Amino acid sequence: MKIHIIAALAVAVAVTGFASAAPAADVVDDSFYPYKAGLPAHPFVKPGVTINAANVEQAKDVLDGAAYEWIKNGWYEIKVGATESFDLLPSYVEATRKNHADVKLGEKLGEISGFVAGRPFPEEPSISDPRAGEKIAWNFKYGINWGDSAAIYPFYWTYRNMASGSVERVIKMNMHFLNFTHRTKFDPIPNLDPNPSQMYRAIYVKVLEPQDLADTQLLIHRYEDDTKLDSAWLYLGFQRRVRKLSTGQITDAFLGSDLMIEDLEAYNGRISDMKWTFKGTRFILMPYYHHNEMKLAEEHAEPDYKYVAFGGKGGCFPDITWELRKVYEVEVVPVDPNHPISKRVMYFDAQTMFSNRTLTYDRTGKLWKTFTVGKSHPDYHLPVNKGSGIGIDDSFTMIDMQSQHCTTGQFKGQVDPQLSPASRFAVDGLRSAN
Repeated sequence: MKIHIIAALAVAVAVTGFASAAPAADVVDDSFYPYKAGLPAHPFVKPGVTINAANVEQAKDVLDGAAYEWIKNGWYEIKVGATESFDLLPSYVEATRKNHADVKLGEKLGEISGFVAGRPFPEEPSISDPRAGEKIAWNFKYGINWGDSAAIYPFYWTYRNMASGSVERVIKMNMHFLNFTHRTKFDPIPNLDPNPSQMYRAIYVKVLEPQDLADTQLLIHRYEDDTKLDSAWLYLGFQRRVRKLSTGQITDAFLGSDLMIEDLEAYNGRISDMKWTFKGTRFILMPYYHHNEMKLAEEHAEPDYKYVAFGGKGGCFPDITWELRKVYEVEVVPVDPNHPISKRVMYFDAQTMFSNRTLTYDRTGKLWKTFTVGKSHPDYHLPVNKGSGIGIDDSFTMIDMQSQHCTTGQFKGQVDPQLSPASRFAVDGLRSAN
């Protein structure tokens, strides 16, 4: 697959036509408001267009390699929506403005100094900077995805045979997130105390259904020191015991799905575990949309909420619109030569700094899996999310291209700190969780 890498300035001029008119502005505004001088444009890819096998060549330059193959093979059609700004939480932007000048990379991978809160490195990345990819990784790690505290409550995972379209299993779970440090939205700001282990972030998952997996729980503690190994525990309800996971187990299939624990939230690992290489700035289609305006499914429907529907080959693709957005492409290679993958190619949205598209390659260098995380504008979602300044992860699909299998996800994401108290992330609470 040929990946077209276009320098940021060239893209802005050729694709949008507004770069030359943009006045000099501070790096923080440029980072958080990339469309302030105008929206990206393309001669064919416009709002309302559906890209399919018959016309995909006209859109090839704004598709990542895997998405191009999906459409070319007739597996999926992409409906183009209007590009819009996903404005982030103002206090997060201001924290960036106040603190970013003091942030520095350390001598070694995974080391950083001077960081307080916000986006560590808002400056536009440059191919000439050998550590530009690493800076993007820090922006991702300390990004606003889910904010200080939120939950996916509940979360449905569906395992599908892509070739036959048969549904093999549906898992219902709850997933909770809590930042202990660098907080910018919910009190206490900037840190939660006490925090004797010096944690940065914790993730907790509890399986509700089916019965054979019910009460399975996963707890992950990520530390402020990125060079320190994460701690992770798994509670198996049928065994009624907690066991600590080894480092190698985060690359095992989680609950028999197509995802590794390391795949959660696009990349659920340490910066120091990977080598990050910035490959260039592109304008490509990304899965950003308005949840309330999409085709929603009847299955799992609740009185106040319906989930994103899926279609395409095997039911493996979200029925959503995609926006033409500014993206940073980063090649991510494991430091450990025994890692089960050779690399990921991650596409980070320049405004939200989240990787909504990830291509994963096996150890032979062949494309293995492709991950899509759909993001809804918060003002077109649940009332609790309106005005939050936090884009809502709303759907996902992890497709195993080699085995023709997929795991799809339907979210009910809620930016509500009451759902994720600090007590939920204690190891001692795994046995007694209710």
